[in-house]
Amino acid sequence: MSTATISNNPLLKGSGLPPFSEIKPEHVVPAVTELITELDAELTKLESNVQPTWSGLVEPLEKISERLYWTWGAVSHLMGVKNSNELREAYETVQPKVVQFSNKLSQSQPVYNAFKSLRNSDTWATLEPAQKRIIDSAIRDAELSGIGLDSQARERFNAIQMELAELSTKFSNHVLDATKAFSLKLTSKDEIQGLPPSLVSLAAQAARATGEENATPDSGPWVITLDFPSYGPFLQHSTRRDLRSKVYKAFLTRASSGELDNNPLIERILELRTELAHLLGYKNYAEVSLKSKMAPSVEAVQKLLEELRAASYDAAVKELEELKEFAASKGAPEASDFKHWDIAFWAERQREAKFDFTAEELRPYFPLPQVLDGLFGLVQRLFGVTVTPASGQAPVWHPDVRYFQIADDTGSPIAYFYLDPYSRPAEKRGGAWMDTCINRAKITQNGTSTTRLPVAYLVCNQTPPIDGKTSLMTFNEVETLFHEFGHGLHHMLTKVDYVSAAGINNVEWDAVELPSQFMENWCYERPTLFGMAKHYETGETLPEHYYQKLLAAKNYMSGTATLRQVHFSLVDLELHNSYQPGGEEKAKDLRARLAKTTTVIPPLPEDAFLCAFGHIFAGGYASGYYSYKWAEVLSADAFAAFEEAGLENEAAVKDTGKRYRETVLALGGSKHPMEVFKNFRGREPSTEPLLRHNGLAPQAA
Repeated sequence: MSTATISNNPLLKGSGLPPFSEIKPEHVVPAVTELITELDAELTKLESNVQPTWSGLVEPLEKISERLYWTWGAVSHLMGVKNSNELREAYETVQPKVVQFSNKLSQSQPVYNAFKSLRNSDTWATLEPAQKRIIDSAIRDAELSGIGLDSQARERFNAIQMELAELSTKFSNHVLDATKAFSLKLTSKDEIQGLPPSLVSLAAQAARATGEENATPDSGPWVITLDFPSYGPFLQHSTRRDLRSKVYKAFLTRASSGELDNNPLIERILELRTELAHLLGYKNYAEVSLKSKMAPSVEAVQKLLEELRAASYDAAVKELEELKEFAASKGAPEASDFKHWDIAFWAERQREAKFDFTAEELRPYFPLPQVLDGLFGLVQRLFGVTVTPASGQAPVWHPDVRYFQIADDTGSPIAYFYLDPYSRPAEKRGGAWMDTCINRAKITQNGTSTTRLPVAYLVCNQTPPIDGKTSLMTFNEVETLFHEFGHGLHHMLTKVDYVSAAGINNVEWDAVELPSQFMENWCYERPTLFGMAKHYETGETLPEHYYQKLLAAKNYMSGTATLRQVHFSLVDLELHNSYQPGGEEKAKDLRARLAKTTTVIPPLPEDAFLCAFGHIFAGGYASGYYSYKWAEVLSADAFAAFEEAGLENEAAVKDTGKRYRETVLALGGSKHPMEVFKNFRGREPSTEPLLRHNGLAPQAA
């Protein structure tokens, strides 16, 4: 590779906004190879004369991490939004180099020793709380990476890490292969009774993919698979109870027998995690996991889960009874012998009967431009910031991408963000996310300090404009946009000038969903909803009866939904806390024992749900599945502060919004999330608001 090509490589620019229009897949390998070589040399140089001071240790380390993130972050972002075979190949070629270098960075002994010296030095007392927290986190992360172990123990630690990585890949491949291995071919109209047209079309397409070239939605044949877009709607809509049972049983026995059996993998993974915890000096893996989370202890998580279990159990029992009564009123023979595969079907029938509206009916009232106006109006009302388009001021990766500026009450810019709103299945991954483009930081050059403003990526996958009409959103898509914007505000409204604790950086992951889930609550608030819900053609405001139905449908079956999450969270926690791998009780037995108080219909004897529980055996959620509920408690309680102040009292809303902005949004990762929360609320979080919002609060007598 010639020097000219390297020096002109847009991925080596290293600062400012990435020049997306110039970046090509062929730039990735030379840029990352060159960069890692340079950064490796810089790390070696730093290790040989590291000083245990902020400027001699933290600042040079942040420079190395920032340079790596600028290049690799841009490549990773494009993998999500502008994927191609060429880009994927380039990414996979250099990813191992990035991982190896990151490991080297986190396991550097000279760097770790310098952090410890800095913490024990006289200068420690002069540092700001944010600086102290950054140093404490760096020491903790290095210790959880096995840096304090002697050479023999560290060798074993690294071997365990390597085996765990292989096992988790194997686990998820087994689930994928087992999911693909099942298909149900339907050949008569009777077998597709009740299925919505979208599923019938999908099933005909699946049949064509298996070689049935002439399959059509009208004449079949149709193939049902265990992929969620096929499996979920089939259980909700198929009137054939025998077929629902077949599909349900196939789903819950995935990867539990034969060559794809995950049972031995589960035992081995739990055994290795226990050994890893013991090497690091902890009783069990749950303690290791919680070391870097907001929850202070296993007991604290158990206490929260028990509180939610107690509040949702009776509601779930009642919901099931009502469902059976509803089925009986429709003359269903299964009402007296309800099974797992009947629940989704009858819940869908009851929902239709109770609320009398579909998601499609609301779309015309939520055109994207109108929703953005409502969202931007809300953040101005709450936080005193103004959002304005800044199109043309930033390079974009697709013509639909927009760029915006956020300004404070004096009109000065404080942050920017990209919005990539629409689904593009050919090149963009599903889901929605917020990511960091540029972190806020204090930059000093030639003796002059300036604040580098943060920039966020907000990516959604909502319905694109069709036939020249604007993008019409489902209410669910509206909630998703508000959710991601909450993450964005956390990143953009930070007041922290140290990269390692600015915005979402250094925020414990069971607290990071607080600002995003908080924003979702406003979608149901009357002024916010009616401010944006206007018909795209007539300008007519959403009729009141729809608003009432939205509110009513919000808590449908919420006892069942909450209890389900408690069940998963508790099983995960106890597998990593009290479970003894290799003992008499197997993982499946532990789940069956816990199910007695966390499920309303006990799992079937053949239920092998754990064999497909990828979150904890092939994802990052081991002993952390509770995080979903933990953060929901925080966000509901934060919203309750506005309710208590009076949502109709503008002055009180502004005042509470200012306090929320100065604590939750401004402090980022500079303080422990409990401290941040207490700064805002004046007390520790309560579960009461979440239970009330879910319709599960105890009713006053």
